[in-house]
Amino acid sequence: MKLLLDTHILIWAASESERLPPRLRALIENEHNELLFSPASLWEIAIKHSQGRSNFRADPSILRERLLQNGYVELPINGEHTLATVALPPIHKDPFDRILIAQSKIEGIPLVTVDQTVLQYPGLMEF
Repeated sequence: MKLLLDTHILIWAASESERLPPRLRALIENEHNELLFSPASLWEIAIKHSQGRSNFRADPSILRERLLQNGYVELPINGEHTLATVALPPIHKDPFDRILIAQSKIEGIPLVTVDQTVLQYPGLMEF
C-alpha cells in the first residue's frame, strides 16, 4: 500500500523517535508499503528549521537525501493538488497540512498523521 507521511510522522520515522506510535512504526517498517513524502513537508521543515524551532532540527536537504536513499518516494506537488486546496473545508488553515490533504485525496493515497485536526477532514483514514 502507498502511504503519504505527514511532516511530523516523517521526522519521527527518520529520527527513529519514541514519539512514533507503535502501530505507525509497524506500517512504516512493513516492506510491502511504499512510503511517500511531499516537498511541502521539506518546505515546512526548512522554514521551521531556519527559525530555530526545537522540534524541527533536521536539515531538510540531508533529510531528503536520506529519505530517497532509504527508498522513500517524493510525491511532486502539481497544479491539481494546489487547486484542490480551495475545495477543502476550512477545518484547518495550515497551508502545509492542506496541501498534504489535497495530495492524499487527489492521488488516492492515505495520509498517515496523528494530527486530530487533520483527521477531521472527510475521507482520511486514522491509523
